[in-house]
Amino acid sequence: MEESAVIEESLEKFLIVLCISLGVATLSQFYSFFRQIPYTLLLVIVGLGLAFVDIRLANLSPELILLIFLPPLLFEAAWNIRWRNLKNNLIPVSLLAIVGVVISVVGIGTTISYFTELSLPIALLVGVSLAATDPVAVIALFRELGVGERLTVLMEGESLFNDGVAVVAFSILVAIPMGTQEFSVSNTLAQFVSFTGIGIGVGLLVGFGISYLTQRFDLPLVEQSLTVVPAYGTYLLTEELGGSGVIGVVTAGLILGNFGSRVGMNPRTRLSVTEFWEFVAFFVNSIVFLLIGDQIDIRGLAEKWQLIGVSILALVVIRGITIYGLGALSDVITKNPISWQQKTVLWWGGLRGSVSIALALSVPAMLEGRQDIIEAVFGVVLFTLLFQGLTMQPLIEKLGLAGDRAGQEQYSELLARRRSLENVLQHLNDVQQFPAIDQGFKNNLNDAIQKELDNVKQQLSQLQQTNPELKSLEQEQLQEELLDIEVDTYAELIRAGKLNKNLSPVLEEIIPHKE
Repeated sequence: MEESAVIEESLEKFLIVLCISLGVATLSQFYSFFRQIPYTLLLVIVGLGLAFVDIRLANLSPELILLIFLPPLLFEAAWNIRWRNLKNNLIPVSLLAIVGVVISVVGIGTTISYFTELSLPIALLVGVSLAATDPVAVIALFRELGVGERLTVLMEGESLFNDGVAVVAFSILVAIPMGTQEFSVSNTLAQFVSFTGIGIGVGLLVGFGISYLTQRFDLPLVEQSLTVVPAYGTYLLTEELGGSGVIGVVTAGLILGNFGSRVGMNPRTRLSVTEFWEFVAFFVNSIVFLLIGDQIDIRGLAEKWQLIGVSILALVVIRGITIYGLGALSDVITKNPISWQQKTVLWWGGLRGSVSIALALSVPAMLEGRQDIIEAVFGVVLFTLLFQGLTMQPLIEKLGLAGDRAGQEQYSELLARRRSLENVLQHLNDVQQFPAIDQGFKNNLNDAIQKELDNVKQQLSQLQQTNPELKSLEQEQLQEELLDIEVDTYAELIRAGKLNKNLSPVLEEIIPHKE
């Protein structure tokens, strides 16, 4: 009976959290005022309100975040990011995700240690907890405002990889104040290479393994279910082998999203899997951000205002140094500069969230200074989500980086309508051979469809004249269609037994693309 009561209580709490989360997300769609705020930030605000009146929905433990919430969020982001776009920005992303984490840990840690009473090892744990960015709200805002693709790739790519680097760095640094390990550069580098190497290896194995399986059959529900394996299985297997589960999941997600989904899945299955993971990400984010707000103890943070203030200033200053410094280095190396406006958005948009909180809560209870770490991290996370998060939209608009999102959507819809009408006309011409169908009826249909097609073409022409940059959307769609045709052909040949090995798309190398 006791076990049944515990299960019932847990289910009730889950339903309450779910109802509040979905209620807030739905509310934001009905009122224009709330639509200006990313729904994840609204959830944090609601969670803060619940915490203020001492209503605790659930215990946000590090195991809950790292084992349950984080893997699907990482997999969904990796699945959707295009390798070609990431490859074109690999140098700045790598600099920010690897070198940037080192700068953040050292810079934030030493600053906190100098201006507060925290010892350096404890301050470094604050620094490494705050090294992981969580730009979910910012990326959603980018898409809503039509911000350029490159800025989105830089922000999302940095977050994908620096989560793994920060988790690895945390596992190394947390052993130092515990006295179980002495710090040395060579030992630290060896551990880092080991953690990341195992993660990448397992991610490659799982990613290509699932890709191979999906090539052998065409069962949409089975293929969709198979993608759950790399999200959770890769994380657990990698951690069990002593590697970084975060890096493993990201690697597997990149392979399946860019290779397995194209070679092993038909377009309809690929779309259904993408929609499935969009739902999962929305569902998990709704719960996570509500619980983040619900876990914050405002009264406890007020008592540590000096530590939190120093931590916030350290984060903002070090983030600025990292972005502008490494951005300038990337400009020199790649000859493809990141504009100062883009660097400014990257600087101010480096929000902190669930990973930072999970790392802070993961500090062993026996370690002196654990509560200081937790309160400093919670205070900084709250500042970045609310103050920086709520000021992102006016900053983007002020810097002139917001695009014509409505115009882009209208243009894309017209392109889709034009293509569908052309396909309908083609089919109508194909049925000319059937004499049972009245010719006058077919002619009337043809005239009506042709008239609508001409109208769509006229609207497209008008939009192109007012917004010449929209032409690039049509070119990008054509390139994607050509790539889909190529990889679908390879997949069919493999299924038919006429091809025994996977071939990389040739068109990816020969089709010109935007940097």
